[in-house]
Amino acid sequence: MRAITQNTYGGPDVLRTADLPMPVPAADEVLLRVAATAVNPADWKVRAGSVRRLGAPPFTLGLDVAGTVVEIGSAVTGFAAGDEVFALMLSRRGAYAEYVTVPAANLAVVPAGLDLRQAAALPAAALTAWQAPTELRAGQRVLIHAAAGGVGHLAVQIAKLRGAYVIGTARAGNHDFLRELGADELIDYRAVDFTTAVRDVDVVLDLIGGDYGTRSLAVLRPDGRYIDAQGSDAEDDPRYRRFYVTPSGADLAEIGALAAAGRLRVRIERVMSLADVAEAHTLSESGRVRGKIVLIPWTD
Repeated sequence: MRAITQNTYGGPDVLRTADLPMPVPAADEVLLRVAATAVNPADWKVRAGSVRRLGAPPFTLGLDVAGTVVEIGSAVTGFAAGDEVFALMLSRRGAYAEYVTVPAANLAVVPAGLDLRQAAALPAAALTAWQAPTELRAGQRVLIHAAAGGVGHLAVQIAKLRGAYVIGTARAGNHDFLRELGADELIDYRAVDFTTAVRDVDVVLDLIGGDYGTRSLAVLRPDGRYIDAQGSDAEDDPRYRRFYVTPSGADLAEIGALAAAGRLRVRIERVMSLADVAEAHTLSESGRVRGKIVLIPWTD
């Protein structure tokens, strides 16, 4: 089967197509024929070597997957060949491939009304938006940095579903888009320092990191919570919490139901072939993607 691999850390040009053996599911896994995957910032950070959670190359990137069950492991129940499913993967053999194996516990059935490309755009971003702000309560004020991005635009909607007052930082060109998703207040970070524009925030969801940490603490209530999804300079503050996403088929089932019902919208910026994965990474790294880039397997 074909898959995208890399033999060294580096820029998008290190990504290449290779023929790899067909994976075999373990007892608790299923084998999927990949219909779609997606690009996440974590992908290009791992590719470049700035995040080394997969160990040394070679490996195959791809956190998000949607596809069709081909084979189930001997201990798997609840899934059968032919089921359309989606999942978050944390593996050295990721979803930039024609076939992948996935732990059954990570899987959810794609509900009617949600297509496989939409499903592939959801797992990493939606699970982050779903799991990170566990402290958020109805009526609270939440500040979401990078609100128009893959995680951010879903976090805006999920926060609204939980009854929050949502403030987002984003380029002015994305403000109408975010208002449509329910954002109550928006700050153009290129024109305004958010620390002068907002106060008394109960929860900050920081999807940028770096010095946004200390700056965010300045607008946070003394009893508030700062949630860092990227790595920032605020880790010594007692209000700080570092967040790491966890695969969960149960959470994805709830997310999928909301999306199928039209209560959660995932924005797909572009659909591209895995043959063009280097271009997709370059586009994602530009920081100007609204929503997600979806990748589909080779068509030739």
